[in-house]
Amino acid sequence: MTIDERFERIEHVTAGLAEQQRKEWEEARQLWRDTQRQLNELTKKVADAHERMDRTEARMDRTEARMDREREETRAENKELNRRVDTLVSAIGEWIRASRPAPKPEN
Repeated sequence: MTIDERFERIEHVTAGLAEQQRKEWEEARQLWRDTQRQLNELTKKVADAHERMDRTEARMDRTEARMDREREETRAENKELNRRVDTLVSAIGEWIRASRPAPKPEN
């Protein structure tokens, strides 16, 4: 093999290596782009999940506050109902006592 043939062979191998390097660089760049896209999508999904969680937490807080109000209202209504039942029972007792004939004195 002559020197010129060797140089041609070296140039050919070098050109092949350069082409392979360019292809690998393009593949790596495409992988980087895909990775960045996936990271962006994941970041958006995480942000959306946090937003949904915040809305759910706010709804839960409102529901808890409403339940607290309703619990207090129910307690007040039960207290009033108990008072009314007590009053009614006392009134029935008084009515029964008043409707009985007075006992006759024994001589």
